Amino acid sequence: MPAGNNKGGLLQSKSVSRRSREIQFWHFATEIHDFSSVPKGKAGLVNICSYAMMNTSCPSMRMEEAHVSRLTRRLTALPVAMLAACAAAACWAIPAATPAVSATGLPAPVPMISDYQFVAASTTPPSESACFAIGRRCFTASAMENSYNLGPLYAQGNEGQGVTIAIIDSFGNPNMASDLANFDTQMNLPHMCGEPGQSCGSGTPTFQHLYWNGKTEVKSPPPNSHNPGLQNRNSWTLETSLDVEWAHAMAPLANIIDVTTNPAETQGVQGLPAMMNAEQYIVDNHQATVISQSFGAVEQGFSSTAALMNLRHAFISAAAGGVTVLASSGDGGTANSKKTPVKNPTTLPFQTVNWPASDPLVTSVGGTYLCTDPVTGSGVDSADPPANCQNQNQREIGWVDSGGGFSSIFAKPSYQDAPPGGSTPIGTMRGVPDVAFQASSRTGPLVYDTAPGAGGWFIVGGTSCSSPQFAGLVAIADQIVGHGLGQINPTLYNLANGPDYGNYFFDVTTGNNQADPSIPGFPATTGWDPVTGLGTPDAATLVPALAAG
Repeated sequence: MPAGNNKGGLLQSKSVSRRSREIQFWHFATEIHDFSSVPKGKAGLVNICSYAMMNTSCPSMRMEEAHVSRLTRRLTALPVAMLAACAAAACWAIPAATPAVSATGLPAPVPMISDYQFVAASTTPPSESACFAIGRRCFTASAMENSYNLGPLYAQGNEGQGVTIAIIDSFGNPNMASDLANFDTQMNLPHMCGEPGQSCGSGTPTFQHLYWNGKTEVKSPPPNSHNPGLQNRNSWTLETSLDVEWAHAMAPLANIIDVTTNPAETQGVQGLPAMMNAEQYIVDNHQATVISQSFGAVEQGFSSTAALMNLRHAFISAAAGGVTVLASSGDGGTANSKKTPVKNPTTLPFQTVNWPASDPLVTSVGGTYLCTDPVTGSGVDSADPPANCQNQNQREIGWVDSGGGFSSIFAKPSYQDAPPGGSTPIGTMRGVPDVAFQASSRTGPLVYDTAPGAGGWFIVGGTSCSSPQFAGLVAIADQIVGHGLGQINPTLYNLANGPDYGNYFFDVTTGNNQADPSIPGFPATTGWDPVTGLGTPDAATLVPALAAG
């Protein structure tokens, strides 16, 4: 399909440099085949607003390739035409105070969705056979819950009730409430107060959309524009849908506040201060006890260490106030760019990590390929697609794009002084990530998104999947103990360093995060490693242990 027919603009066609083609092939070989085949602020009055109902027709859809679209690095893009449909959605508008931090010298925050595949335009989710047909396995809410053993928690009445998760995104999804309603119907999840037509009674979880510094229109870039893609608003709609829907899937009775910022279109340099000020508001006003961040920027993208340090105020307040902050570790493996020059960013020629995932006050969540049965969530399915899961016996494998490594700014925190035996050595600097969760779109969750530029069901990848889902587990732990846990990293490492490590975590020992052939990656190893951290959770045992401290 010609690029000019890409009406949605979510997947844009653009030329690919020789260097990008080399990296693209490397990704193809490492994702599909064997490795050897590769040669603070106060808020004003809160107001209620709503969107009007709007319907549009459904154009035909066709994916030209089954390859991966990598938003954050823009290595390649796949043309597709998608339907757009809008529905009524409730929201709250919060005028932001004067930013506490200057935007000078800050990099662009980008969504940590790195790959996705459009699957179906219907309101009903695609069948597993439809996912197999495109070389992937798609996870429903129940299959993902079973894969991470949440069933025993739910059976005991622990579903996150009374706890609020705050999700921080740019721009948001104008159809989020109605998209969430359909997602809940199709996934047999509790509906939330805030969805269109949903009653709000005792015991009903709530969904709210908080506009931090004003509403924004989510739309595709103009035709034939030279938009570099760093602030594509429709890219953030899919990110928002993923974050909200899958935090809800893990903690079905937890409340969710989706806080969206409206950074200026200046390469996102105003994005991070707005996000951090929004988080400061959440902490100061006791709006949530868990914050999930599915965005990041490479540490070297900041003009100075001071520029980064000036953004940490919300994390410091959160740690003091019993609020847990999580972040996606990144989707470039050990390779990242500063996003400058804007049109053709250059990968830094050495191993790097992203902030806020590298912050010691944040729980960094890396990613895996999840090779459990996608229908039941049990066992190991080594027969069905993708190739990464076939002919092997591991339930999870370290994802090739899982962000990880060692900070160039933050010293090793004391909780990383004694990782489990056999761990990758942690030197003098902070190791990233701390834990992991499913991340690859080849073994990804189904996401429903009908915002402009989208059109139905997607299978989505990136450590954007990992952070909100792990946030759901933390919300259940908060519910069990009756208060916010605050910083959980010391507890995570203490549990991993004890005799029951294997009961709390699945130790991922296979895989590698060399996403760029020119930048060395790290292997997944016994214990902690810079691909999957301490491993992935057995929720039934880890969550109560977190609550117990």
